[in-house]
Amino acid sequence: MPTDVSAGPAGFGGDDDIPQPALAKRILYVLVFAFVVNGIINIRLDNEADHDTAKFVWSLVCILASFGFLLLHISPRPRRWPMWGRVLSLSVQAVFTYVPYFALSQTWGGMAGPLAASILLVLPRPTAWFPFVAVVLSMWPVATLNYHTADWISYFVSSTMVVGLVVFGMTRLSELVRELAAARSELARMAVVAERLRFARDLHDLLGYSLSSITLKSELAYRLVPGQPDRARRELTEILEASRQALADVREVASSYREMSLATEASSARTMLETAEIDASVRIDLGPLPRDLDTVLATTLREGVTNILRHSKVQHCSITAVQTGTSIRLEVANDGVTDQDDDDALARSGSGLGNLRTRLSAFDGTLTAGVGADQWFRLVAEVPKTGAKTARAATSSGG
Repeated sequence: MPTDVSAGPAGFGGDDDIPQPALAKRILYVLVFAFVVNGIINIRLDNEADHDTAKFVWSLVCILASFGFLLLHISPRPRRWPMWGRVLSLSVQAVFTYVPYFALSQTWGGMAGPLAASILLVLPRPTAWFPFVAVVLSMWPVATLNYHTADWISYFVSSTMVVGLVVFGMTRLSELVRELAAARSELARMAVVAERLRFARDLHDLLGYSLSSITLKSELAYRLVPGQPDRARRELTEILEASRQALADVREVASSYREMSLATEASSARTMLETAEIDASVRIDLGPLPRDLDTVLATTLREGVTNILRHSKVQHCSITAVQTGTSIRLEVANDGVTDQDDDDALARSGSGLGNLRTRLSAFDGTLTAGVGADQWFRLVAEVPKTGAKTARAATSSGG
């Protein structure tokens, strides 16, 4: 059986066992614990020469207190403290850091590293870098008190800097991992919301038209049954086809795959309007379009026709799609203006036209709706040629 090499050692956890933020935090705590153990070993070795138990105990207290403050400063809580609280905390840690050097003659070089790391973690940057450098350079005179060689002096300075930067870097890395995990969770949540909006928008755009068609044809067939049974039978056949198309549309929405043709939709709209005894004029004068843009324009036309059938008392309707010098323009106009129609129709039209405006904005397009001077209501979608070219390029690169 193959083994998953990405998993960590047994008991420690790998990518599949522990969430990444928790894993990063555990690594940070293991690192701090290793520095504590290293410090205790150093003071233990120093104590073997003079066998001073009191010195060892006080050195142990100081190193544990210093790393205790470091663990406090690793958490994000101190960064929410007022400045005086941060300075007070660092000052107390500084006392426990320098007491072993001057009062107890403890010479472990990395003892000031936790203080250097705490400064970078607690104080705002770039201000924090000045006291950090000061702590690192303070090891120069400390080392000079007990050693006179450049090697030992360099060791004290470099070990303080290394411990401070490593702990600071690992802490920030742990925070970045946590922030990344939170960002990924938020992106996943936003993706779910976006998918819900897409599903709701597509259901509205697709089924609104299909259900309006089924309702209209059902009413017509009901009236035709007594006197014109043959025509009623034809209408019932078209109702069956519309129902099957609605079912297919629902399946396409569920599978996130739906393409529509403006030309096909215009032909369907003409038949639908004529069935409703509306005089329809249709002119589609466009060349081949990218499938995404073709779908958006077809959806716009379908929404316009749906609104005509549901909201207006229309006798004449005009559908025009042409390419002008700077843009592609689709216009759906009708004379079914009522007293409730006004220039702010887009704002009061519900979710349908708002959905279309969102779709068209992806192509740098616009959607307007309102009553003109001739008392015709017009729904106009315009897409600049640059938007159409962008859509065509995206479609081509997407396969």
